[in-house]
Amino acid sequence: MIWIALGLPVLGALLQTFLGPGLQGTAGGKRILGILAVVPIVLSFLIGAKIAMGMDPSAATVVASVPWIDIKGLTIPFELRIDTLSMTMVLIITGIGSLIHLYSTGYMSEEKDYGRFFAYLNLFIASMLMLVLGNNLLLLFVGWEGVGLCSYLLIGFWYEDLANSRAANKAFVVNRIGDWGLTLGLLLIVATVATHSDQHHLSDTRYLSYDTIFPILRDALTHNVPLATTIGLLLFVGACGKSAQFPLYLWLPDAMAGPTPVSALIHAATMVTSGVVLLNRMHVVYEISTIASMVVCLVGAFTAIFAAIIACGQTDIKKVLAFSTVSQLGYMFIACGVGASWAGMFHVTTHAFFKALLFLGAGAVIHAMAHDQDMRNYGNLKKYLPFTFVTMTIAWLAIAGVPLLSGSYSKEEILGAAFENAAATRYGFNAGQYAGYIGLAAALLTAFYMTRLMMLTFFGKERWMATPDGHEVAAIEEGESHEEMPVDEGHEHEEGEEHHHGLTPSHRPHEVPISMWLPLVILAVLSAGGGWYLSQGERFKNWLAAPTASALDTHEAASYLQQIAIGVAIGGIVLGIFLYFRGLPKTKAKEFFLFRMVRGWVGSQFGYDQAMTTMSVEGGSEIATMLDDGVDERLIGGSGVGIGRLTEFVAGVVRVFQTGIVRMYALSMLVGVVGLALIVIYFFKGGHP
Repeated sequence: MIWIALGLPVLGALLQTFLGPGLQGTAGGKRILGILAVVPIVLSFLIGAKIAMGMDPSAATVVASVPWIDIKGLTIPFELRIDTLSMTMVLIITGIGSLIHLYSTGYMSEEKDYGRFFAYLNLFIASMLMLVLGNNLLLLFVGWEGVGLCSYLLIGFWYEDLANSRAANKAFVVNRIGDWGLTLGLLLIVATVATHSDQHHLSDTRYLSYDTIFPILRDALTHNVPLATTIGLLLFVGACGKSAQFPLYLWLPDAMAGPTPVSALIHAATMVTSGVVLLNRMHVVYEISTIASMVVCLVGAFTAIFAAIIACGQTDIKKVLAFSTVSQLGYMFIACGVGASWAGMFHVTTHAFFKALLFLGAGAVIHAMAHDQDMRNYGNLKKYLPFTFVTMTIAWLAIAGVPLLSGSYSKEEILGAAFENAAATRYGFNAGQYAGYIGLAAALLTAFYMTRLMMLTFFGKERWMATPDGHEVAAIEEGESHEEMPVDEGHEHEEGEEHHHGLTPSHRPHEVPISMWLPLVILAVLSAGGGWYLSQGERFKNWLAAPTASALDTHEAASYLQQIAIGVAIGGIVLGIFLYFRGLPKTKAKEFFLFRMVRGWVGSQFGYDQAMTTMSVEGGSEIATMLDDGVDERLIGGSGVGIGRLTEFVAGVVRVFQTGIVRMYALSMLVGVVGLALIVIYFFKGGHP
């Protein structure tokens, strides 16, 4: 049955590819395509749920298929792995994915390339399933690259827009940097296994399968910790690329250029979780290398606070959520670093609930506001979008860490493990404890910036009728560039920021259709009660016992930590309400109170993105120019010219003797013979070489 679960999204992609061009021209045809897109993912989820309910959590099952690669000395079958880690991801990918597909049928209903969109979306699900279900390193790599390709296609779906194309290219290039680390790490694992294959009597069958290599890897790395550190760090580079950790987070905020359902799918259920799954699957490496665990822990902590600070300065509703995702991923890597892998996966699960809800809710807001994404143009939308408001309120409180909602359970487990565990300790320095303090600070900021988002969007006055200084949006003619607008304190121009201004004072936002708000309701239920259900009786922790067995030696979060976490969440919410309940401050004084001189830096990511872009694009251009002028033209080209001129000189000298007179040739031969005879006499009659 697992093959059917994997094959259904592939079938859906093929159906969309071949039937899409013929059916997407009419509303009825789009409905058929929508059904054909949603049903395969729903069926995959139902099959996955049936398998998960009937499986033994303490054992893994390998499902083999036809031979895939069989060359001399190497056999790699096409086989899948069913264990609690892979099935957790299958349920998240297909469950959340099916809701996002349903939502997309409404959100993309006006899209002319309807079939192409769903073909990419189905293929994305199939690639992610391959990544988590594959039972060997090669299938992992195929799935890994598959989600990279699909993200490129989906982020650049509106490829005629230059910004979208650039965002897709950026995601593709940055992910290739991460893939460099992943590839080297995997090759190093293969080399290590090959080196120790004789002593473990490893045959050439199923050479790269997890159940074959992990025992060898554990034994080999235990006696070679530096090698474990090298492999762990290389794999983490790959995880940084896919899961948008510092310094490779750059592509994720720009990926907001794609359709909102794509953002939801990438951020909540598929691509960004790849790195966390990779580190969980390879946990044997990090258990042996303390240094690699410390690096994972500290980079995750820095990313959590860094992205949270940046989120406070964003005005685009989707970019706030994008940096929120980067920050929350930092928590998951803290968990991996301190040896609480199950807590990281717990946060992956609850984050999928409330982050998908936040993105789809943001899509409903954007849909209602004529695709204007600037929160400064919103206000009082709770009056017009009741379903969206109620559901997003649940997600807001869940991600803020309010007790009894999903986010609080998983986040407290991570912070508790960070403070209590010593897995990332070396020379008396416990990186986990520092990560715990940083995680608490990031939790405060998370509650604050999410409250700011909710206040600016759903409370205060309807600002699309008039901007804070009183200039009416309606005065801006359609198609007029933003640069032609008057600049004022309350409505700043930000370089590179997209403004739509399709709003007029007569604009009346309306709630989205049922195909879009029904997924919001289901996700709201999961965001409210999912964390509580999974934490009862340590249900989720025991569920993941086998794949992360050694990670179970974690300590429970102390009660005082829970109280601190609750206090931090409430503190951030109160601060956000105090500053933004009535909407935008009339002056920037209150915002200056928070950010002062760094406010501009926060909005521009402290200049990091621009610096990296300048260094990589302009710096790369200068290096290419230098190589072209200095190396290619002068060194290589000059060498060729020099050799040609030397050859020409030698040929000119030789040509002097090519007279065509036989007597001259005979004389030359005579001189040569006499000269050779003199040399021979010199060596044999007393001379020395």
